[in-house]
Amino acid sequence: MNVSYKERIARRLTLVTALIVLVVFAIIYLVVDFTVIQSIDRELKLETDKHVGQIFLVNGEIRFVHKDEWLEQEHSQIQLNPIFIEIVDMQGISMDRSPNLGENHLSFYPDRAKNHEAWTLKTGSREVRQMQIPLNHAGKQEGYMLVAKSFEDARQLLNNLRNILLILYPGILISLFLAMRFLAGKSIQPIKKIIQKTNLISQSNLNERIPVAEPNDEIAQLTRSINDLLARLEQSLIREKQFTSDASHELRTPLAVMRGTLEVLIRKPRTSEEYVEKIKMALVSIDRMSEMIDQLLSLARAGKGKMSREEVELVSFTQNFVKQLQKDSGREITFETNLSTPLFTHVNEKSLQMILNNLGQNAVKYSDQLTGIQVQVGSHEGAPFIAIKDEGKGIATESLDKIFDPFYREISDSSSSIQGLGLGLAIVKKLALESDIQLEVDSEKGKGSEFRLIFMQEI
Repeated sequence: MNVSYKERIARRLTLVTALIVLVVFAIIYLVVDFTVIQSIDRELKLETDKHVGQIFLVNGEIRFVHKDEWLEQEHSQIQLNPIFIEIVDMQGISMDRSPNLGENHLSFYPDRAKNHEAWTLKTGSREVRQMQIPLNHAGKQEGYMLVAKSFEDARQLLNNLRNILLILYPGILISLFLAMRFLAGKSIQPIKKIIQKTNLISQSNLNERIPVAEPNDEIAQLTRSINDLLARLEQSLIREKQFTSDASHELRTPLAVMRGTLEVLIRKPRTSEEYVEKIKMALVSIDRMSEMIDQLLSLARAGKGKMSREEVELVSFTQNFVKQLQKDSGREITFETNLSTPLFTHVNEKSLQMILNNLGQNAVKYSDQLTGIQVQVGSHEGAPFIAIKDEGKGIATESLDKIFDPFYREISDSSSSIQGLGLGLAIVKKLALESDIQLEVDSEKGKGSEFRLIFMQEI
């Protein structure tokens, strides 16, 4: 059974409040009960103090200092708050009692006399609160005086209080639940508006945003988070559309070349030299498409989950990369380091190799044969880094934010003749993000570029 969030909030708050109210009601009842009992016990204490100096047991006989006090009206009649008195000997045998007891007797507990404590008990049909004290004569204990007061009015008061609290409790809980439900509904109204607005946003209108409500509370933070998510989705969709468009355009060009070449071949018979020339042109187009497909696959695989990492010693790893790049390109590559000890870090070795290959090939392509290329390994402020620097054509300032986009190539007369697909730096960017490598670039048009890989996880 699905329960709405509003219902769950109301139930939880009502449950917590119910426990609090229950504790408060229990405290109220216990405080009233304690206060009533303390009041009755005080009256019993006053009564015992009043009579303890007026009644004596002398050789088994009761003696009174003031006989009239024993026969006063409150001890002889059953009234609103009657006082009951009974005198017993050491064995608890009744010697005399107040007339208002009638045929009933008070209970005798010899072990409670010393502490002057009171307790509640039944005497006949009445519920009373009783206290007993010893009666002494000439330093010798002769018996006990039992004093009791009716507890019926107090019991009725406590019962009424208990019944009222029991009746109020469910009423309060129902009222609280309805109030909490109403307030919870009011509280989630902004969330409902967010849901309604979000449901209206689709792929066709990803540019729309949810209005941020005031004040700056959790709802506003949620709204901004959703808007940020929509912005990222919009940018991702734009990049995807651009990527698809660029990929289609780049693949269409070699396909058009191949189609034109084959159409020319079938129009009329050709010499073997012409066939070889046209087939070579088709093979060049096929190679271009194969290279593009390989790089597209590399770009798609980059960022597919966390890659495994192993411990790599950067100095020797980079030295081997420089030797291989120098061999493949036929260019002079300078290797530099400010370290005298090995430098270790955690990274995916294949990803790092691909990153360096793409950056190295770019440095070779966009620099003249006579200019140098430097590769540097070092540590700056505790972070290992690899830097690849060339003295080539450089990158315009306005293009620095775009060079990592798929298929982007800076348009210039000098770069139009350079073969490339515009995917290498996009692959570098994705692999660097996946490997927790910070990628930085400094470039000046006509003076060259420097790409730095800063490894954020140092051993």
